[in-house]
Amino acid sequence: MRLAVVKGSVVCTCKNPDMQGVKFLVIQPVDDHGRENGEMLVATDAIGAGAGETVFWCRGREATIPFLPKQVASDACIIGIVDTVYTVRER
Repeated sequence: MRLAVVKGSVVCTCKNPDMQGVKFLVIQPVDDHGRENGEMLVATDAIGAGAGETVFWCRGREATIPFLPKQVASDACIIGIVDTVYTVRER
């Protein structure tokens, strides 16, 4: 799982029928300090996240699991909203 910040949403007037009712969000991956880490991408939303929220997301086959038994064509999915991130400094 990875961290990201939701930057906005994607509106599709025409999409695959299996994707009906699935929300798409633009996310910016971040590191554990909230700094941008990579390029923005579009992810499906399994939990109802909104703009500005820090979320955790997964990639690959796992990105389809929240929508089972539907066969959703997704390679990135938001699976949680982050309340707080705690990091431990190495000595």
